[in-house]
Amino acid sequence: MGLRAVISRIYRGEISADIVGRPKVWYSISGLLIVFSLVGLLVQGLTFGVEFKGGSVFTIAKASHHSIEDVRGAVTSAGVHQTTVQKAGGNWRVTTESLDPKHVNEVKKDVAQKLGVSENDVSSQIVGASWGGEITKKAWQALIVFMILIIGYLSVAFEWRMAVAAMVALLHDLVITAGIYAWSGFEVTPATVLGFLTILGYSLYDAVVVFDMIKEVTRPLNAKSRITYSEAANQALSSTLVRSLNTSLVAILPVAAILFIGTTLFGAGTLKDLSLALFVGMIVGTYSSICVATPLLVQLKEREPRYRELRQNIAKREQSPKQQAKVAKAAAARPPTDDEDAPPADEPSAEGPQGEVPAGVTLRKAVQGPRQQPKRGTRQQRRGK
Repeated sequence: MGLRAVISRIYRGEISADIVGRPKVWYSISGLLIVFSLVGLLVQGLTFGVEFKGGSVFTIAKASHHSIEDVRGAVTSAGVHQTTVQKAGGNWRVTTESLDPKHVNEVKKDVAQKLGVSENDVSSQIVGASWGGEITKKAWQALIVFMILIIGYLSVAFEWRMAVAAMVALLHDLVITAGIYAWSGFEVTPATVLGFLTILGYSLYDAVVVFDMIKEVTRPLNAKSRITYSEAANQALSSTLVRSLNTSLVAILPVAAILFIGTTLFGAGTLKDLSLALFVGMIVGTYSSICVATPLLVQLKEREPRYRELRQNIAKREQSPKQQAKVAKAAAARPPTDDEDAPPADEPSAEGPQGEVPAGVTLRKAVQGPRQQPKRGTRQQRRGK
């Protein structure tokens, strides 16, 4: 069966994927992704934009026919050492270290002269480091408040185990997205922060849909049920798998269009920061809600006494017929012993010492039971003889 046929059967719901039953596989994949991301964060590091670290920003219009090397050379020739050049639409956006107002005016004149544009086509902006620090502080505050609200909602609407599984999946998504962002070398801008907050909400949405279905399917389970909690959870996950994949695909397609088409053909500028965070976060969020949050939830639930008792009862019911079949098979395959082949001890043997039958001896079957004595008759009958 080809891959296309398997995918088609999965979408039609004809195949139930055993996702819950293979947690080691998913945890191994997540572990590799997390290690890859942590290496990127430690080695490559995040490149913070001017909005966070402060600096000067120059926007150059009517110079789209120049290359990125021409623009960088025009800026650095004016005595600027740290430059980041990006193309936003038909304009060039250059960020540098913090410059004093006098130096900024000198850079504008040199850039306009070397690129052949008017000095009015070169605008500048000075961003202080304190403003960037305030943005960072507010971003962390928003993330903490978001986490607290989500934990409270999931604990009340579902239970604390589901809240724990969802939080682990969220941290999983944040670390991997941040690591891939570090490897890409994109600048961290306020748009990036908005993208991170957006993927948190999207990841939780998918997890809540799966958890709600699991809660509905596992509610009737009791000590006499025929399936365990993990099997019931896997059935619930399989029933929502197609919906999760379709929802993710529909959401990812426009984001991919912004990231790959908008930035390359139209120069979307800072939109690429937002689109990269959304693109990576949506893919990782869909994976984590299905392959990380759900198996972790099942492992936590299986520790409850009632579900542990249910698993033991099912194991006993399955073991009894198997044990009987195993004993019967062993008895049929066992060879007969010497005692079973030997003749009975009270059966006389007419064979001689060498196993030969003496002449004149007729073999007769031994008669079992009491010996019959001949009738002797009465005293008068004997006298009459």
